[in-house]
Amino acid sequence: MSFQPVVPLTGYVGWRFLERTIESQQTAFSESQPITRATDYFRENIGNVHTAEELVNNRQLLEVTLGAFGLDDDIDNKAFIQKILEDGATDDDALANRLTDTRYADLADTFGFDNELPRINLSFVQEDVIDRFEKRQFEAAVGEQNNDLRLALNIAQGVADVTDDASGVDAQWFSVMGNAPLRSVFETALGLSSSIASIDIDDQLTIFQERAQSVFGTDSVTDFNDPEIQEKLVRLFLIKSEAANVGTISGASTALALLQSGVS
Repeated sequence: MSFQPVVPLTGYVGWRFLERTIESQQTAFSESQPITRATDYFRENIGNVHTAEELVNNRQLLEVTLGAFGLDDDIDNKAFIQKILEDGATDDDALANRLTDTRYADLADTFGFDNELPRINLSFVQEDVIDRFEKRQFEAAVGEQNNDLRLALNIAQGVADVTDDASGVDAQWFSVMGNAPLRSVFETALGLSSSIASIDIDDQLTIFQERAQSVFGTDSVTDFNDPEIQEKLVRLFLIKSEAANVGTISGASTALALLQSGVS
């Protein structure tokens, strides 16, 4: 039986409830039958995989692999994922490093199929992937009820991945902008429109840095690993997102009322 997360509230109030209950809820979710079946199979069989081709041709292993990095939708893109894994993330011209979405580079680096000994053959790497999978699937289950809370749950891991993989203030912001879930959080919290994605990338960088300095008192992504700053990011994101959602619903309700009353 699958455990469904309990999310009785929305917005920042819902987040505070999740914070208080997440340890017990995550444990119950990870111990549910669908999750244990997937992780037990991965743990027992991933050590027999030595090439990217072998991995992508085993759907059960691939589901955990992609699920661990929030890339579940790529489950049928076998050739693409095989290329990502085979190239690795060491060379600058590797496919994963040429994509704006930094989750692919994180995936390629973690599995390390470009090394003589793939990193995924190491037991501690396998356990890290399983831990990521359990957390990501819990986030996805929360997202089925409230996607804003799913995005909020991803913030800590997302920021950690960015700061671990990229060095330098500018490089880290480019990584944030290339990580779709994390970018959405920062755009909302900083009061930016998603339409800024259409302008020059260097201009986007300037906007993100200047707005972050103004709102949070720092233009360094690394500082968002600080619990207090991260909590402020979560709070602003959820409050502004909920306000926008309420405004949209109110506007739609007003328009519907006008139509029903015959007012043009």
